[in-house]
Amino acid sequence: MASKLHQLQSKGIQASQFVAKHGTSYYRQLLEQNKEFIQEPPTVEKCNLLAKQLFYTRLASIPGRCELFKKELDYMKQLWKNRQDMKVEDLGIATLFGLECYCWFCAGEIVGRGFTITGYNV
Repeated sequence: MASKLHQLQSKGIQASQFVAKHGTSYYRQLLEQNKEFIQEPPTVEKCNLLAKQLFYTRLASIPGRCELFKKELDYMKQLWKNRQDMKVEDLGIATLFGLECYCWFCAGEIVGRGFTITGYNV
């Protein structure tokens, strides 16, 4: 166990040295590649304006999302009406999708509990 800890510690030291040596050049390269997205001057007012633009842009996309959701719901209703005509492959895919949704739900519950499986810490 101590050897694993020593290996992990040495890897951490190597990673921090690499970041210290190459981090600034990567940062500058990233900013240079994406300079058209940088707002000058970077003021609080400009940040507030961008935050409002993002909020209202997402707010404006809600009707389109609702329409897409209604289309998906109609498709699911149609599938449910014609469930006798479904292939085994389609049923398998639907089952796997439902299982995946359940697994993500369980993972979210575990994370929400503070990474405990048995229950909430009270």
